Amino acid sequence: MLRDRHFWMVAAAGLFLGGLGALLAVWGNPENSGICVSCFMENSAGALGMHDNPRMQYLRPELIGFVLGAAASALLFREFRSRGGGAPLPRLVAGVFLIVGCAIFIGCPIKLFLRLAAGDLTAVAGVMGLVAGVWAGLRGLANGVEPGHPSPGGGHGGPLIPAFFLLLLVFLLVRPGFILFSGQGSAAQHAPVPLALGTGALLGAMAQRSRFCITGSIRDAFIMGRRTPGLWGVVAFLVAAVAANVASGRFNPGLHGQPGAHPEHLWSFLGMGLVGWISVLIGGCPFRQLIKAGEGDADAGLVVVGMLMGGALVQSWGIAATAAGVSLAGKAALLAGFAAVLAACLFCRARTA
Repeated sequence: MLRDRHFWMVAAAGLFLGGLGALLAVWGNPENSGICVSCFMENSAGALGMHDNPRMQYLRPELIGFVLGAAASALLFREFRSRGGGAPLPRLVAGVFLIVGCAIFIGCPIKLFLRLAAGDLTAVAGVMGLVAGVWAGLRGLANGVEPGHPSPGGGHGGPLIPAFFLLLLVFLLVRPGFILFSGQGSAAQHAPVPLALGTGALLGAMAQRSRFCITGSIRDAFIMGRRTPGLWGVVAFLVAAVAANVASGRFNPGLHGQPGAHPEHLWSFLGMGLVGWISVLIGGCPFRQLIKAGEGDADAGLVVVGMLMGGALVQSWGIAATAAGVSLAGKAALLAGFAAVLAACLFCRARTA
């Protein structure tokens, strides 16, 4: 009953995202972090001189591949549309708080499931938080919260984000002196550039065609139950990632000693809760925002700019969690994010006649 073309496209996107996400760690990316949009944003912000943590400075080719792969696919299939105009400033702020939530958990929704697929049981709290956040976002939409929708012709900034990432590609290949590259730390761990860039472009194109999104899949499961293709895309993701981790000897189930994780489960729950809540309200997780920006969505482009700013702030202000736990600044920033989203839900409801 679900064996239509879209179902198989979503399943394939989930399969490749999970499998290649796990393999990128085998090929050189940090363990359990083969793909992490928030971590990559922090790395890229550092490479551009937006923060001074010498262990977090690398212009991640995967991010460039996601956007340019999505843009190429959208152009090829005549789906590139410059659109915008839906609450630009709130979306910019939403991008910042998306990264705050991810930084408290130490990972985006993709990394959440990659950690789970590697046996990291601390990720269970994050899964529960993400599901709770998606539910909260759906309740907000059901009660008339209206963040604004982009409209065709509503803006001419659609090509700007793909153009910016094309410029980043030039910087990555030419390596001018003002682009910083870490010699140690997690940013110094990376897959070869051609492999990372090609993988990112492939996944960007597949995500553009399938519209696959982790939080969108959970949202659709609430609405449609098992009938949603997105749920099967998540299952395919997990199957492929577990298989890749088992085959490479990287499946290590347990609560302790997991890479890129901390023991403060309540804050992991809350961090992913904020990410899920925001993602539903703005129409997609951090990965999905990159894909939409590649398609010409200027509003998603503003979220991407906000995420880059967030990547700088969580490092500069000591917000990002570490293996030791969550700092006071991180807890305060996360609670500020919840307050901001709650205020938006209370004051941004659509008025009815």
